[in-house]
Order: sequence, then structure tokens, then C-alpha cells
Amino acid sequence: MLEWFAPQALPWPLQMVLAMVAAMALDAYFGEPPLRWHPVVWMGRSLQWAEAWVFARANSEDNALANTLRLGGAPATFWRGALVWCAIALLCVGLGWGVQCIAKQLPWPFAVALLALAFKPMLAWRMLRQEVQGVQTALEHSLPQGQQQLARLVSRDTKVLDATQVRESALESLSENLNDSVLAPLFWFAVLGLPGAVLYRFANTADAMWGYPGQRGTRHWFWAGKWAARADDVLSAIPARLTAVLLLLISAKLAHVCFSATSAVALAIPAWRTLCQEAARTPSPNSGWPMATMALLLHVRLGKPGVYVLNPAGRAAAAEDIPLAITLAQHAVLAGVVAMGLLALGVA
Repeated sequence: MLEWFAPQALPWPLQMVLAMVAAMALDAYFGEPPLRWHPVVWMGRSLQWAEAWVFARANSEDNALANTLRLGGAPATFWRGALVWCAIALLCVGLGWGVQCIAKQLPWPFAVALLALAFKPMLAWRMLRQEVQGVQTALEHSLPQGQQQLARLVSRDTKVLDATQVRESALESLSENLNDSVLAPLFWFAVLGLPGAVLYRFANTADAMWGYPGQRGTRHWFWAGKWAARADDVLSAIPARLTAVLLLLISAKLAHVCFSATSAVALAIPAWRTLCQEAARTPSPNSGWPMATMALLLHVRLGKPGVYVLNPAGRAAAAEDIPLAITLAQHAVLAGVVAMGLLALGVA
């Protein structure tokens, strides 16, 4: 009887798929772990701790010095930032690999449980869904409350946004983070196991903290975060496009169920033809894919003032668009779990 629970009793790819499903169940029922035990928080703190060394010889008052310490045409801050990124990434991947190696030695039920517990913090669908829904709930009370809730999701100044722009920003955040916080971690878990998911989550965290150029405090983040930004671009390239495809397929399926196969084709084909053009409007090579897809499917205009506009012919975002977008995203997550499960079986 005990042989049923031996590590080899269940093939490793199936253990991976079960861990994926279990992690999503943990997310649905429990949400995020406490901050003190959250691996992503640890990643963020390690990056904060390293910032002083990255800027050890460069600050906003003496950027000329940073530009004189060049190697290969880039200033010292770039190479220091790249070195720190690689060092912390190596540590994170090593820890993920170690946990996975331990799991492979355990009876498969314990292996699945350990992998699920370790993988869960790498994704955050429940928190994303609740935060975005919270924007619409807050807007129903007042614009300032909606702006305050949105500030939990985006880095832009929300106090200057009207109600429509607040909804647009919430929809953009939902679309972009559907990839960053859910489907991309699932993809890399399916392809490279726990080390892959950990690497992606670190890269995305580093991009959020270091990747945006500009002055923050006394430090200028042009060169120091460039490696982090490019690394996230590379790791997000495939998942972002898969997210767009899943959203299109889900919308086509819903149209087929509610109307007809002809309606499904009529919905999906024009959206796909326009998608490539719309996705290129954003400065990021990846975030435009899920955001443009959501804009086209909802027939709304999305944009960041002074930076880009997606689907400019679309209507203004309305109150009912956020619940509808969450429904589309929820179906895409379910389809993503199935697709990534099949990918895990195929890769292995």
C-alpha cells in the first residue's frame, strides 16, 4: 500500500500539474501570506538593501561621476545594477531549485503540498481581483475614495484623474497584472518548474522597483534599472502574448455560447487583426498586449495621459466594465491553468 505514496508512484509532470492547481486553490481560499513570511517581500527588501551599493558613486547631485565610470559604453550604475540583479536572482533560483529537489525526494502527496506552498506566493489572482473590484466599489462612494483605492494598484498620480480615467487605469492594471501576477508565473512554472516561477517573480519585482527611469528621491533611475527592465521584458514576452490569446479565445467562446459560432468568429478575427497595431502603442513591448486586448474586447478606450491611448475610437469606460473585465480575466485564468498544465506535461 505504501508504494502508492512513493515519489515515483506519480510521474513528476503530474505532480507539477497538481501543485499548480493546489497553488491556485490556496490563492482562492487564503490569498496572500503575511508580509513577514512573503518571499516577494523578501525580494523587495533585498533590492532596497542593495540600492545604496548600486549608487555608491553616483547620486542626483553628481551624475557626471557615474557617467565617467564606464565599461562597455554604460556607466558604473548600470553594471552595479546588473551585478546585483544577477546575484539576487541566482540566490532566488537556487532556493527554488533546492525546494524542488527536496520535493522530488518526498512521497508525492507531500511533494505536491510543498511545491504548492512554495509556488503560491509567486502569483496573486485573488488580491488582484479584489483590488480592482475595490476601485469600482470605492468610486460608487466618491471620486477621492476611488482615487485612493487606485493608488494601491498604480504608481501614477491618481489625484488628477477623473472617474473615467480611474476606471481606465483599473482596467489597465487588471489586464497587465493578469499576465504579471498570474499567467506568467504559471507559464514559467510549467516550463522550468519552481526555479522558473521564482526567477520570473523576482524579475518582475525588480522591474517594478528599478525598471522605471526617472528621479525618485535623490537617485536617478535611468541606467541603474535598465538591466532589470530588459530582463523583465525578455521573460514577459511569451506570457504577455499568451495572455492576449487566452483573452481572445475566451471572448470568442463566450460569444459562441451566448450567440453563435459566426458571432464568435466575427468578434475574434477583427480583434486579432487590430491587436498587433494597438499593442505597439505602449512604451513597454509587452504590457500593451493584454491591455490592448481588453480594450478591444470591451470596446473601450484605455490610456495613460500624455503617454499612449489604446483603442482611441472606443467609448469611455463605464461602471459595468470593471465587473465584465474581471469575468473575462477569471475565465482566462481558468483557461490558463488548463493550458499551462498541458504545457507542463508536454515539456516534461
